[in-house]
Amino acid sequence: MEEKRKAERLKDCNEINISVISDDKNQPKEKNQTNYSEDISLSGTKIRLHTLLSVDTTLKIDFFVSTLQQKITTFGKVKWIKSMIEDQGYEAGVEFVDTPGESIRQIYNYISWKQKRISLYPENVTF
Repeated sequence: MEEKRKAERLKDCNEINISVISDDKNQPKEKNQTNYSEDISLSGTKIRLHTLLSVDTTLKIDFFVSTLQQKITTFGKVKWIKSMIEDQGYEAGVEFVDTPGESIRQIYNYISWKQKRISLYPENVTF
């Protein structure tokens, strides 16, 4: 299978808040949701959701990075969606779009910091 990712992903779980900013009528009524990201890269993230979103839905994503005590705000577009357990949960691949350079720099710094920590203390890292 051909790899389509633009950047290597860091497997890491962070709490996120997503806001649907698309005007699609098929979107959930709940515009703001608290969920989790499962991994992150400079080009996107995989997120877990409680409600189904459509491909091409535009999102505002606030990552709450507890280890650095900061919030990183990005914008993204849903590229794929997959049902997890009997339509009770979903995974979605989100590509970052129109994200400010400062946010990309914060993501880069976080990924670099986390990778360095993993290489120095592999047995103490939790995901």
